[in-house]
Amino acid sequence: MINNFENEFFGIGIQNGKTPENLGVLWRSAQNLGASFIFTIGNRYAKQSSDTHNAVKSMPYFHYDNFDEFYKNLPKGARIVGVELTNDAEDLETFNHPRRCVYLLGAEDHGLSHKAIEKSHFLVKFKSQLSLNVSVAGSIVMYDRQLAKPRS
Repeated sequence: MINNFENEFFGIGIQNGKTPENLGVLWRSAQNLGASFIFTIGNRYAKQSSDTHNAVKSMPYFHYDNFDEFYKNLPKGARIVGVELTNDAEDLETFNHPRRCVYLLGAEDHGLSHKAIEKSHFLVKFKSQLSLNVSVAGSIVMYDRQLAKPRS
């Protein structure tokens, strides 16, 4: 029997994360919801007190000093899915997740950089008047991915 999803993977990370607690919670959710790897762009935190399952030791973790470094090292064939509350973003409820992608979230106070938004292959948003906590937003995206069949 051939597994049609054997080449599927996704990673999730935060650009310029604001607090180590948010990052730790996102990492724990990533481990529970099937992420292949986790990453940060910009700010880096050594130990996440809220990462009680020690996800950073259970899956690959990458750190990039800036967006250009991240973009240069994007896994081959992966699409960037930026999570941002903009008019151009697709509603998560109707979004078809790519089979191979990287979900990129920004900090609550500044969101994604202009360059990150410009270089994202897709932008998704939630039906919400205000931005959500970054770890909550990332968890919702990963859960939605589990519910939906990724696009080819």
